[in-house]
Amino acid sequence: MAAIYLIRHGQASFGSADYDQLSAKGSKQAVILGQYWQSSVVPHKFYSGDLLRHGQTLKGFTEGYQGQETPMIIHSGFNEFDHVDILTNYNHQWKNFAVMSAEVNRLKDPNKTFQNEFANALSRWVSGDFDNEYQESWTKFKRRCIRALQDIIKQELASSRKSVTNSGESKKTKNILVFTSGGTISAIVQHILQLSDHHALQINQQSRNTSVTKLLFSENMLSVDYLNNYNHLEQAGDNWITFR
Repeated sequence: MAAIYLIRHGQASFGSADYDQLSAKGSKQAVILGQYWQSSVVPHKFYSGDLLRHGQTLKGFTEGYQGQETPMIIHSGFNEFDHVDILTNYNHQWKNFAVMSAEVNRLKDPNKTFQNEFANALSRWVSGDFDNEYQESWTKFKRRCIRALQDIIKQELASSRKSVTNSGESKKTKNILVFTSGGTISAIVQHILQLSDHHALQINQQSRNTSVTKLLFSENMLSVDYLNNYNHLEQAGDNWITFR
């Protein structure tokens, strides 16, 4: 039996021209998770999407964890969907993301307004009625995320079989940490639990920054052990709990 921990990135820079950058709070959230992990299982390997916020979250985690050096692999299959492409296809006036951010920030409640508009944009993307307009359709995105998960499982199972052959006994449970995004995690959970697209979107909307989703796998089994755990942030204080 082995475990994969899917870790959502810390709070990104909402409202700025470059969303793919952790805010100061997002960086600290990652450190808090690393400190919390000192009393948890020992990581055997890190995987990370290649977005900046993924790498920054991993960096903050290791700063807080201060454990032994751990192998790390970059895997673009764990990247988030292209939110800019999704938003600009929903509203063509938002082709310039910086202009869109400035417009939203002038509103009375910019965060709520953006979340409502983004939910509508996601629903349009997921519907499948406009697939030809997007660089990556919802269906293709889900397939990419599932392939990334399958890559890890295949590699780790092959490694375990090799260890048994060489040593004659199995190694201890592997704990693999994957630094990724909410949409990716939602697509993977949807696949494992065979949920509807609607439920996948609900999971994504409820995903907290630096939350942890644990999967268990073996040769013949893949399951979700728990979802969207952010106990480390609750212990640090409610002001650390964020969605975006």
